[in-house]
Amino acid sequence: MIVGLTGGIATGKSTVTSMLRELGAYVVDADVWARKVVEKGSPGLAGIVQAFGPGILQGDGTLNRAALGQIVFQDAEARQRLNDITHPKVRDGMRQETAAYLEKHPDTPIVWDVPLLFEGETRNLVDVTILVYIPEEVQRMRLMSRDGLSEEDANRRISAQMPIEEKRALATYVIDNSGSLDNTREQVTRIWSKLCKEAALQ
Repeated sequence: MIVGLTGGIATGKSTVTSMLRELGAYVVDADVWARKVVEKGSPGLAGIVQAFGPGILQGDGTLNRAALGQIVFQDAEARQRLNDITHPKVRDGMRQETAAYLEKHPDTPIVWDVPLLFEGETRNLVDVTILVYIPEEVQRMRLMSRDGLSEEDANRRISAQMPIEEKRALATYVIDNSGSLDNTREQVTRIWSKLCKEAALQ
C-alpha cells in the first residue's frame, strides 16, 4: 500500500512526516528525489539549463535554486515547463525506492511525501492520500512568519499551488494541523494504525 502524504506550503507536512517516522513509517521523500534528479551533471539539470538558460546555474555548475524559484513562482507556464522536466524523473526514482522496500516489507504501508501530489500525475500512483490541512488564512500567517515574506509574496506562493480546500475535497484522510502538536499527533497515530491494519490484510 502506497500512502500519498501532501499539504500546502506552511501547513506543517514536515511535522507530520516526522511523526510518521517516529511511528515506524518508511517515507519516500519527493523533495529528496527532486534534488537528486537535478544534481550537477544529471540529465535533469541539463534539461533545466536548456529550458531556462545558464543563468540558473551557480558558478560551480550546480543549480541556483533561488534564481530558478524567482522565475517559476511568478510564471505558471515556466513552472509547468520545469515540472515536465523533473516530475517524471522524480516519479521513476520514487518507484525504484518503493519497489526495493516493498520487496522486503510487502505487508507494510509506505509513505510518499509529495508536496504537489494532487497537482500532477503522482496521485494516480498512490492507493490512499493524507492531506495536512490548515485554513488558508492560518497558512498565510504561518508562511509570512516562517519565511519573513510580505503578504503579497505569501499570497503569490500560496496561489502557485492548488487551493487547500480543493485538496481537502480530494484527500482520503485529512489531518487538521491548526491545533496543538498533541492533537496532530493523535490524528496521525490513529490514521497510521488504521492503514497498517489495512495493509496487513491486503
